[in-house]
Amino acid sequence: MRSGLAKVLHRLDGRPLISHVCETALQLRPKTVNVVVGHQADDVKQAVTAEFGEDRFAFPLQRRQLGTGDAVNSARRLLKGRDSVTLVLSGDVPLISSATLKALLAKHRRSKAACTILTVELPDPTGYGRVLRKDGEFLRIAEQKDASADEKACREINSGIYCFDTKKLFSALAKVGNSNAQGEYYLTDVPAILREKGDRVALFLHSDRREIEGINDRRQLASMEGEIRSRTIERLMLESGVTFIDPCSAYISARARIGRDTVISQNVTIEGTTVIGDNCLIRPGVRINNSLIGNGVEIKDNSFVTDSTVGNGVDIGPMAHLRGNAAISDHAKIGNFVEVKNSRVGRGSKASHLTYLGDAAIGENSNIGAGTITCNYDGKNKHRTTIGNNVKIGSDTMLVAPVTVGDGAVTGAGSVVTKDVAPNKLAVGAPARAIRDLKGK
Repeated sequence: MRSGLAKVLHRLDGRPLISHVCETALQLRPKTVNVVVGHQADDVKQAVTAEFGEDRFAFPLQRRQLGTGDAVNSARRLLKGRDSVTLVLSGDVPLISSATLKALLAKHRRSKAACTILTVELPDPTGYGRVLRKDGEFLRIAEQKDASADEKACREINSGIYCFDTKKLFSALAKVGNSNAQGEYYLTDVPAILREKGDRVALFLHSDRREIEGINDRRQLASMEGEIRSRTIERLMLESGVTFIDPCSAYISARARIGRDTVISQNVTIEGTTVIGDNCLIRPGVRINNSLIGNGVEIKDNSFVTDSTVGNGVDIGPMAHLRGNAAISDHAKIGNFVEVKNSRVGRGSKASHLTYLGDAAIGENSNIGAGTITCNYDGKNKHRTTIGNNVKIGSDTMLVAPVTVGDGAVTGAGSVVTKDVAPNKLAVGAPARAIRDLKGK
């Protein structure tokens, strides 16, 4: 990878490679998932536990990187003697599916095998270990650097994914040597050792070679990113009824969900676990990250929404920024160059222009004038601003938190509000003072 970062920590679809494989493994409901760690072990462990927690995970340490056999042997203390099946996966093969692994496990059990190998045929198998057969049955695996010319002509390759009888796996691993071109302990030697002992070694030939592709450089990482994006967009169009104006320019997370009759314009990025409802219009240049968007929402050009919630029938943007648990209620409007952070905007309320709403709670049907700022930071602490229902905040109002503006109140343009404004009062000036009772006007 030509990187200071461990390969399995490189991100694919916004997540570390190892996360994809762990998620698939968990779908099989195993007793434990043993993630063998070595290079940057603490960082790999942190990446896994941050997403999935520590339950059902163990992290055996491979102290020296001496090959795949040595890696599996690192889990000997945790697994040896178990009457179980051990499934071996590769941390850099992110597209392997739980359906394929379930089929592999079923073949392993039907065959009553000591080992079952997932294989695939490639037009060009260069670089992969070849699976050699005799009379249709497994003979051995020949690694690329150790294979003869005839063996290199074989197109069936080892995917690096195996099922083993756990007891027999570790018994055979004890007999693996390192007399090879790499000077390593190959896990690929184990099936031949089992066969020589008279145990059954089964082969599961899989039809989708893309699913077992590994990532060894940044070109392959980019190619895999494109594959995931293409599959995701195709699924959303065919199964969810989503329209893409230009599918080639959209970047959509595989974990995102988008509702029927929503239109995704060109150059849109939707990341993480974002959920978008039905009949939405996402205009060009929009980026949405880990957010919940309701039905009938329009998000206009070049807006950014992250870690926020948007209700039904809301208009956002253009050039708006919602972040840090912003919550926009139904039929509200957040206009151009408005930033909302850790604030709730009530039903039908509007902030149409050039406004910052930070650490605020705004009631229903209130209007926030252009240039308004909730001054939430005093240099040491953040404070809340509370604005009631049916309030009109004049243009260029500064609301110096902590402060409350009551229901039905109005602030004049350019006001600096440093004290609470009672309901139905008009406050003007710098600092603002109440000059008129608006009730019953």
